[in-house]
Amino acid sequence: MTTPLVELKDVHVVHKARSGGLFTRDRVYALTAADLSISAGETVGVVGESGCGKSTLARVLVGLQKPTQGSVVFEGEELWKLSTSRRRTAVGQQTGMVFQDPSTALNRRLSIRQVLRDPLDVHGVGSVRDREQRVSELLDLVGLPSSVANVLPSQVSGGQRQRVAIARALALRPKLLIADEPTSALDVSVRAQILNLLLDLKQQLNLAMVFVSHDIQTVRRMSDRVVTMYLGRVVEEAPAASVPGGARHPYTRALFSATPGLLSPIDPIPLVGPVPSATRPPSGCPFRTRCWKATSECAADMPAATLEGSHLYRCHHPVLNGATDLELISQAQERS
Repeated sequence: MTTPLVELKDVHVVHKARSGGLFTRDRVYALTAADLSISAGETVGVVGESGCGKSTLARVLVGLQKPTQGSVVFEGEELWKLSTSRRRTAVGQQTGMVFQDPSTALNRRLSIRQVLRDPLDVHGVGSVRDREQRVSELLDLVGLPSSVANVLPSQVSGGQRQRVAIARALALRPKLLIADEPTSALDVSVRAQILNLLLDLKQQLNLAMVFVSHDIQTVRRMSDRVVTMYLGRVVEEAPAASVPGGARHPYTRALFSATPGLLSPIDPIPLVGPVPSATRPPSGCPFRTRCWKATSECAADMPAATLEGSHLYRCHHPVLNGATDLELISQAQERS
């Protein structure tokens, strides 16, 4: 087996909240015991409800968030054991990140030429002439005319701004690109263009990509592998081709069932109650408070990882292979 490009091992991220009182603070468990590996050229999609830890996972992968516990291994080196300068080089040059809203991610006071040159200037890449040439290459790479180089980000459309953001993320020729909700702030008419651009760039540059989105059908289309997160935990990893019908975790099935279908519209699998607080997560399986299959065993222990080929899930009572959404809806309604 080839060495993963990046690997998370038992990563925890715990924040201190201000809601705990004058002298104490609550702990927010943003990420708990996360294990994940990403190979060169692979696209991993990350899905889950708001607040499940998707963006925290993305920030850990690019070194913007230091884990409270656990390790981040990039190309065989443990990221947070490197010197500050070595880590800055490893993260800055080998990873890129595309944020949700290009309007706030780009400096509005700089021209697009300056925005794209900034990573090159910071890392001292090549001569001044080389950097100008690279700016031209980047604009061409993302399908923008050279004329936009001299305007401000506010003077181009939202779709063009996101293309600039993608170009900036690729300026230093990274091996890993993190796309955190890259189309959610865009008009529907330009979302497909940005998604197709990311797919083309992945193939052209052999990029490893982590695609984070609420749009689970888009994640399925974009990804080789789909990772499901719930309350800061990775609960399932499955080949994209096997999702949703082959998903074994009840939450993954419920999540995908909530996506409207045009050919065979049905009601989603019902879940009882709200998502628990990340400051006081349930014992055992975090999903048990909303799961129609939960038993006392689920409250006692967090399920161990079960690996079936390239499919991994953490559930004491997994969904049976071949079970339909209609069957699961019926089971959930009986328990509710």
